[in-house]
Amino acid sequence: MTDKRTYRYNNLPVAYRKTGTGKPMIILHGWGSSSRVMMPVAKQLSDIRCCYVIDLPGFGDTPEPDRSWSIDDYTDMVQSFIENECDETVDILAHSFGGRITLKLCARAFGQEWVEKVLITGGAGMKPRRKPSYYLKKYTAKLLKAPFLLLPSGSKENALKWLRNTSAWKALGSSEYSELSGVMRETFVKSVTEYLEATLPKIPHEVLLLWGRNDEATPIYQGERMDEGIQNAALVVMENAGHYAFLDKPKHFTSIARAFLKD
Repeated sequence: MTDKRTYRYNNLPVAYRKTGTGKPMIILHGWGSSSRVMMPVAKQLSDIRCCYVIDLPGFGDTPEPDRSWSIDDYTDMVQSFIENECDETVDILAHSFGGRITLKLCARAFGQEWVEKVLITGGAGMKPRRKPSYYLKKYTAKLLKAPFLLLPSGSKENALKWLRNTSAWKALGSSEYSELSGVMRETFVKSVTEYLEATLPKIPHEVLLLWGRNDEATPIYQGERMDEGIQNAALVVMENAGHYAFLDKPKHFTSIARAFLKD
């Protein structure tokens, strides 16, 4: 049975789903995703864990924050949720963007006290390897913006808004970025430009890194970098699976997760 609930964080109604029995486990989804995407794996583990599947602010049934958030802001929210909704230590299962939050949380003193086992799948947060085409787009965008930055503030904002709606500008960016609201666009930029290698040596937890071999969003070298940096990490690679390994190979994913979470 799944119970839909709301947790109020600084007047923001954070939606979450609760299912299962046993030790609490926080489940964090990826960017552009929601608790609905994570519910299949939550249900598959619901006989061994009480799963709290959160809609992060700006996604699913949780509204956008009133300002752009950093990864630390999301981490503060998750920390508050654990403090107030869970009466014992928790495990964490995180996908993609949720992995960024998890790395931050586990590197904190709070995370070292409250979090036990951690499973990250397709986790983001490592500095990516860039192709030449990326830098071409980046510096072309800067050249396009440069003339508008010299305008007075009121005119500048209108001009930049016009620029972002031109076909030339949209061709430089991802559709994911161009479709975001102002608040979430700034949040996206803050998130993807913060690299979290420095958190890795501070994480003492037992961490399972469960990666799809064909993951193109967070390629396997990112999992390898986490494996090298976290003392008690282990990287397991799933064949014939991509960024959503838990959906591509649900039985295989669940069997590995169950073995790892077994007390």
